[in-house]
Amino acid sequence: MTKIDVPDDNLAVITTYFEMCRKPVFENSSSSLILRTWDEPDLLEYRTLFRRVGEDWLWFGRLLLNDDELRSAIHAPEIEIFKVQDDEHDIGFVELDFSQPEQCEIYYFGLVPEMNGRGYGPAMMTETLKRAWKDDVKRVWLHTCTNDSQRASNFYQRSGFIAYKREVDMHADPRLTGHLPMDAGPHVPIISGKDLSNI
Repeated sequence: MTKIDVPDDNLAVITTYFEMCRKPVFENSSSSLILRTWDEPDLLEYRTLFRRVGEDWLWFGRLLLNDDELRSAIHAPEIEIFKVQDDEHDIGFVELDFSQPEQCEIYYFGLVPEMNGRGYGPAMMTETLKRAWKDDVKRVWLHTCTNDSQRASNFYQRSGFIAYKREVDMHADPRLTGHLPMDAGPHVPIISGKDLSNI
């Protein structure tokens, strides 16, 4: 068994990758959810929804980007973004990456916290997969990590994905770098060599 100490102010994250290599048969859904195409999102609006959806799970990747970098990332022609709406209220978003030939990565997939656990997931995934499985696509994949909901892995497997790879990553805690508030991701303890009493 190998043990590695994680330096103070850092997080160690186990990421699990899932794939689907056969297009599923889609059943009709009675859900009120709508995935609405979000072409070239406004940067402030995108960051706001990104934070609403991902803050509890310590999503921070897009928050590291400056305006030009974020614009380049989310306005790229191979990226398709959808707002998830219920009664015209924005309750989540999906981001699909078609940059690899014959593949689609579900890059982001999430709901705002108050909508989690209400049974929206299966309908949202069905609508996502309908958009991911374009005619030339032969593989759809995604990943989740130990910062995410404990229900995520089981949900992806129930949705038809198969786990195929696991890796460990280490990075600065985004709460301590100022990219997320200190109360984000309360299920992940902060370990710091600094006095946090004044933060």
